[in-house]
Amino acid sequence: MKQIDDVLRDRGSRYAVSGGPVTGRAGIDAFLATLKSQKKFARATHNSWAAVLSGEGPVKNDDGETGAGAVILRMLEREGLTDHVVVVTRWYGGVHLGGDRFAHVVTAVRAYLALGGHRG
Repeated sequence: MKQIDDVLRDRGSRYAVSGGPVTGRAGIDAFLATLKSQKKFARATHNSWAAVLSGEGPVKNDDGETGAGAVILRMLEREGLTDHVVVVTRWYGGVHLGGDRFAHVVTAVRAYLALGGHRG
C-alpha cells in the first residue's frame, strides 16, 4: 500500500490518497479494511475509491462524496491501470467546497500516479 497522507488542504478539509494492487472485489474490500484499520482513515468523512478489475470491469464507490468515484475511475481508465485500487480520503473541514472538491480529487490521484508505484 502506498499513501500520501497530506496531499492538500482547502478551507479546513484535508485530503490523502492511497492505493495498491488488488485481485477482485474481495481484494478491494481487504485493502479498504487495512486502510481503515488506521484510526485516522476510519474517522475520515469520505474514503472514495475506484478500480478497473480485469475480471469484473470498473467498480467505484463515492462514500458520500458524490461523483468522486467517477472522477477517480476516469483517471485510472485513461492511465490503463487495472487490478489496482486508488482511494482518495477527505476529512471535511466544515466548509462546502462545491466544484473545487473535484479538482482536489484529481490533484490527489495525480499525486498518487506520480509516485510511479503502480507501474511494473
